Amino acid sequence: MSIMPWHQKIWTHLCDYRQQNRIPQALLITGSKGLGKLHLANQFAFSLLCSKPQINGLNCGNCNSCLLLKAETHPDLINITPEEPGKGINIGQIRNLVTRLTLKPQFEANRIVIVNPAELMNNSAANAFLKCLEEPTERTVILLVSDKPFHLPATIISRCQKLCLPKPNIETVTSWLKEQNIEPLKKEVLAIYNITQGSPFLALSYINNKTLTLRNSCFKTWIDIANKKQNPVIVAEDWHKLPEILLLFWITSWIIDIIKCHYQTNDDQLYNPDLTESLTELAQKVELKNLYTLYDLILECQDRLNTPINKHAMFEEILIQWNNFNINNPS
Repeated sequence: MSIMPWHQKIWTHLCDYRQQNRIPQALLITGSKGLGKLHLANQFAFSLLCSKPQINGLNCGNCNSCLLLKAETHPDLINITPEEPGKGINIGQIRNLVTRLTLKPQFEANRIVIVNPAELMNNSAANAFLKCLEEPTERTVILLVSDKPFHLPATIISRCQKLCLPKPNIETVTSWLKEQNIEPLKKEVLAIYNITQGSPFLALSYINNKTLTLRNSCFKTWIDIANKKQNPVIVAEDWHKLPEILLLFWITSWIIDIIKCHYQTNDDQLYNPDLTESLTELAQKVELKNLYTLYDLILECQDRLNTPINKHAMFEEILIQWNNFNINNPS
C-alpha cells in the first residue's frame, strides 16, 4: 500500500498515535465518497498488525502478520460489511463480533475491527454494537468508516475519536490522475473536479467509465424536456434504470448552478463549469421560485431513497414538474 498524497498529513497524525502509545479504542473515519477512507483504514490496520513497520509507519509486507494479511487470513483483522449488496449490517453480525471479542487476540499486537460502511448498521445492530464501545476488550481497535456519519446514533459517535478526511485541491487530484496514467482534457479537469466534489477515486471512475459523457447526454435531455422536445414520462422510463443517486446529484447540481448563474456567480464556483452557457441561458428564463420548489422536491426524493420507493414514479414527478416550467415565457 502507498500513502495517498492527500492522506499524508492525517497519516502522520495516525503514526503519532502509535509512537505515543495513544492508539484510540474507537476511531470514526469520515469524509466524502471517493476520498479513500477504507484505503486509509486498511493502511492503519495493517500498520498496527505488522511486527516490523517501516519508518514511514506502513507495514513491512514481509513479516508473518503481513503475509497473513496479504492472504486475507489474519485472525486479528475482522471486517464487518453488509452480507449482501444493498443490505444493511444486521444484529446477527454484531452479536458474532461481540462473541469473538470476548477471546484474546491470537497475536501479540492489536486486534482490529473495521466496520464499513458504519452507517448501514440497522437500529438493532447499532444498539448491540454499543457494547463493543462501552466494554472495550483487550488490545482491540475499532475503525468505523462512513460517508454519512450523521446517520449513526449519537451514542456511537460520542464514543469515538473523529477523523475527517479533507478533500484535496484540484492540483493534487490532477497530479494523482497523471500518476494513474490518466490525463483528462484541460476543459474537463475543472468539471470533473467540481462534479466529484474533489474526490480523486470518483474522478478516476468518472474518466474510466466515461461518466461525463453520460452526464452530458442526460443534461441535453433535461434541456429538451424544458423546451418541450421530449416527453418527461418516456424519459423517466429510461432514467429510472440509471444509478438514481448519481442522477439525482446531477439534477441537484444543475438546479443549484442555475440559481448561482442567476446571481452571476463565477464559473469556477459552479458544479458544472463546462455547461455555463446553457445554465446561464436557463437562469434568464426560469423563475427562482420554481427552481426552489423543484429543489425541495429533489431533497424529498433523496430522503426517500432508502425506502421502497418507485424510482420510475419518482423521476416522472421530477421531470413533469420541470416540464411544466414555461422557460421561454416565465410568468
